[in-house]
Amino acid sequence: MRVVLLSALCYCATVFAQSSVVDSYVATESPIAKAGLLANIGPSGSKSSGAKAGLVIASPSTTNPDYLFTWTRDSALVFKTIIDQFTSGEDTTLRPLVDLYLTAQQALQQVSNPSGTVVTGGLAEPKFNVDGTAFTGPWGRPQRDGPALRATALITYAKWLMANSNTTFVTNTLWPIIKLDLDYVANLWNQSTFDLWEEVDSSSFFTSAVQHRALREGSALATTIGQTSVVSGYTTQAGNILCFLQSYWNPTGGYITSNTGGGRSGKDANSALASIHTFDATAGCDAVTFQPCSDKALSSLKVYVDSFRSIYGINSGIASNAAVATGRYPEDVYFNGNPWYLTTAAVAEQLYDSLVAWKQQGSLTVTSTSLPFFQQFLSSVTAGTFSSSTSTFTTLTSAIQSFADGFLAINAKFTPSNGGLSEQYDKNTGSPLSAVDLTWSYASALTVFAARKGVVPASWGAKGVVVPSGACQRNTGPTVQVTFNVVATTQLGENIFLTGSLDALEDWSPDNAIALNANNYPTWSVTVTLPANSDFQYKYIRKFNGAVTWESDPNNSQTTPASGSFTINDTWR
Repeated sequence: MRVVLLSALCYCATVFAQSSVVDSYVATESPIAKAGLLANIGPSGSKSSGAKAGLVIASPSTTNPDYLFTWTRDSALVFKTIIDQFTSGEDTTLRPLVDLYLTAQQALQQVSNPSGTVVTGGLAEPKFNVDGTAFTGPWGRPQRDGPALRATALITYAKWLMANSNTTFVTNTLWPIIKLDLDYVANLWNQSTFDLWEEVDSSSFFTSAVQHRALREGSALATTIGQTSVVSGYTTQAGNILCFLQSYWNPTGGYITSNTGGGRSGKDANSALASIHTFDATAGCDAVTFQPCSDKALSSLKVYVDSFRSIYGINSGIASNAAVATGRYPEDVYFNGNPWYLTTAAVAEQLYDSLVAWKQQGSLTVTSTSLPFFQQFLSSVTAGTFSSSTSTFTTLTSAIQSFADGFLAINAKFTPSNGGLSEQYDKNTGSPLSAVDLTWSYASALTVFAARKGVVPASWGAKGVVVPSGACQRNTGPTVQVTFNVVATTQLGENIFLTGSLDALEDWSPDNAIALNANNYPTWSVTVTLPANSDFQYKYIRKFNGAVTWESDPNNSQTTPASGSFTINDTWR
């Protein structure tokens, strides 16, 4: 009995000490993170390096790595944080900055870039120069999460404006900007995309999740302001995305496969980030939308966290049910693969969001899927629902609160004395690495601190949504018939094939490339249905006796028209 009592006292002392550390970290880091975030926004931010008004620089770092650009995704996540603080009344001085962001994004939408024009795919361009001009170097493009995230940030602002008698401004000025992004999402959500780490071109859980949210919110906003012609289309495609979202779940491994391509395990911070950025407390622990406290999201979180326990030196010796530093994904080699401040904070934020939902609904449910997660904190727990009046509920929520604090305590341990947050910290020494003063790191600190306080974000309409019955449907959007003709002399048994940058062109796969016919030899032909208003690249390949020969560089480039048909005449290079 004495040993048990002493163990309990030691545990309580440890929890109290950790809580005190985190309380102190939150108190000191909050104003530093806020100042660091604002310093990276043009034109007046002290580290914004000449950025155009309203544009967010990713980091002031210009070498190893050069992050002095503005990313659509990062900017939207940063300004969603700012807009939430403004609309909640936490900081009423931020409205001029929000208006600058609105104006800057309105201009960026119209900037032609390597992904296309405003009507041919340019909305998914990942990043721009800080003066608002196009970045034309090679990059992982398109990245289709940006338009969805920007729409969500601006819809949040639109709701506040309408609540404060500014519906006319929303309808006349804000809605056209939002609608461009929502139309893009509705038409092209099922096309492949580079993930949020800009490395894998496939389908991304994070991208699908935020696209689903944006269309739900967009449909509701359109209804409110009388733009009803788009509602049916947005709602239909939101349902289709929700159906597709279920396919990321890996029931055997018990986790969300964050990318469908890339040759990795799929264990990725992508999934936790998706849960926290689509959190809707009114939906409770809904598994269909992968809410933070859903059994699938919690199971996935455990698998993700556990994948880092043995690969980082700074995690050595930490108990198997205690918090550890986490990175993007266990196979990461960028800067030799290290923990990130924002990914470690995302774990804590998902847990804090879960605590908010459990307390709001007054109960906690353990399923066979989430059982391994809960057994970390109470080995004897079994599947079932436990009301807030039970000791099981109290034991689990207290332990999970401490577990969440543990991730912030790790970030606190490796935050330098000046409070500056870089992108990463060294997996063996904990020293800050990569880009200094990463704006997304500062935003992640502010959102996790708010979650720890129990701040409940506004609902976006997740409650009660259901997966449409029947097989999942994909949206092809507007399409055109494109005929490819290429003059190519071949030998007997040799054939010509086509592949390229679109799903309909088999995403550069030589194995799945489209066969052309030789009915008008030496001209080889095929007609393919392609998305309208889309920039794309392609090449022809030869196949003979199992050998594949690609056409010489560079890639061929074309843009499909808005409607009708289109013929491309080429000669083999």
